[in-house]
Amino acid sequence: MKENSEEKKETVSRNFIENIIDKDIEEGRCKKVVTRFPPEPNGYLHIGHAKSIILNSGLAKEYGGQFNLRFDDTNPTKEKSEFVDSILEDVKWICGDLDMEHVFYASDYFDMMYECAVKLIKKGKAYVCDLSADEIREYRGTLKEPGKNSPYRDRTVEENLDLFERMKNGEFEDGSKVLRAKIDMSSPNINMRDPVIYRVARMSHHRTGDKWCIYPMYDFAHPIEDTVEGVTHSICTLEFEDHRPLYDWVVNEIDMENKPRQIEFAKLYLTNVVTGKRYIKKLVEDGIVDGWDDPRLVSIAALKRRGFTPESIRMFIELSGISKAQSSSDYAMLEYCIREDLKMKRPRMMAVLDPVKLVITNYPENEIEYLDVSNNQENPEMGSRKVPFGRVLYIDREDFKIEPPRKYFRLYPGNEVRLMNAYFVTCTDYVTDEDGNVTEVHCTYDPETKSGSGFNARKVKGTIHWVCAETAEKCEIRLYENIVDEEKGVYNEDGSINVNPNSLTVLDDCYVEPALAEAEALDSFQFVRHGYFCVDSKDSTKEHMVFNRIVSLKSSYKQK
Repeated sequence: MKENSEEKKETVSRNFIENIIDKDIEEGRCKKVVTRFPPEPNGYLHIGHAKSIILNSGLAKEYGGQFNLRFDDTNPTKEKSEFVDSILEDVKWICGDLDMEHVFYASDYFDMMYECAVKLIKKGKAYVCDLSADEIREYRGTLKEPGKNSPYRDRTVEENLDLFERMKNGEFEDGSKVLRAKIDMSSPNINMRDPVIYRVARMSHHRTGDKWCIYPMYDFAHPIEDTVEGVTHSICTLEFEDHRPLYDWVVNEIDMENKPRQIEFAKLYLTNVVTGKRYIKKLVEDGIVDGWDDPRLVSIAALKRRGFTPESIRMFIELSGISKAQSSSDYAMLEYCIREDLKMKRPRMMAVLDPVKLVITNYPENEIEYLDVSNNQENPEMGSRKVPFGRVLYIDREDFKIEPPRKYFRLYPGNEVRLMNAYFVTCTDYVTDEDGNVTEVHCTYDPETKSGSGFNARKVKGTIHWVCAETAEKCEIRLYENIVDEEKGVYNEDGSINVNPNSLTVLDDCYVEPALAEAEALDSFQFVRHGYFCVDSKDSTKEHMVFNRIVSLKSSYKQK
């Protein structure tokens, strides 16, 4: 009975794509699973693309198969080598590694695609059409009305071959002629109503230069690419479901041995974020963000710079699930995942973001002692470090009140608190400037109360963190909020973005422990009480360190 229960649990836990692949293997239709991630290099990848990368690479790994990264570079007007390089970096980072032997480009197959188009013409399955783009749309019909045949549909094979070759040779103006598949203008699926498969376009390609002045359309190129590479399962998002009959038609008509199977799944939608390339481009061009990797965005490059880890993103994708049902995931769940990933891995350091000097008046002048501090109390294996302590410290401004509110257990005149990992101190005085702002807090310390000494003669309710003023490293800290003003919604009526004016707060007078001076780009830490932070990979230098807050410590996400 127990064994049957375990078998049932295993079956239920598999997603619908795994069930399809299992059946294909069992019935002998698939010997080696080959998947692919096929981005168009016209922008930076975002969190939604991460779902496809993780799904496709994960399936290949699960079944001992092969994962391909293929650039669908069939539209030179929007494509750049910059985007190719960024995508390579993103996929390597998400996957942990990338076999460069399995990196392909659609442009590598342009000659083959041309030959496939010629094959269709010879079979009487494609023709050159002189209708304009507007006329083609008009002839296509509607969801309720069938389309009508192009007046050029019945050109002879010989005439079509001649015209198509002349298209390739550059004899016709852009947009003057297209090659269309000859399928069925009365099909209930509009995608099957003689779709355009090649167009004349004099565009310089970032890899092939000016060799071609005709380029294949995505719906024609994509199934050929999958077939050539031996892809067994072409896994894509739901908007391609209506395109599947055309995908299968191309695969069958080009008469190649491999016949991949297209499977659709639901996209990843994240609440209150901006993923649209044209919107992000506008944010970049308007100087609202400092690039496609600005930590307020959810491009993969931005998440990496912010301090998210591949493990946290994989956890987020797993929690979001794989299905055919459209749904949205809360950004709080992504934050939950990074907290879960970092909490046992990263040291807990002290940092003061809004500093006020604390002077211990009875502590020896010019003396620095080094205290043993645990790197992570929840993970003893991370060991400990030596933290300098002296007469003058920095504490956070919010940890001292002249007139404390009820249930305020931190520092105020006459109150005693523990300095974290150090001593008990009692506030004896304070200094203010002419505007009444506190500039110094004076205290005395009890040398018998050193942390770890076993002192238990009295208790205190408050513990505050600090850094030693003499040895502290000054730095810049950047605090982030959602770039979207969530109360107003993502977009204005005119389509522009409701930008949150508080999406970035820069604190340029912060202090951290001296050990952090050795931190490298993207190293991350928990700053006690403030959250998780990482060294900014773009702006931080040894002379001027910059830390980005990855996420606060408090979570609003409840795991189900």
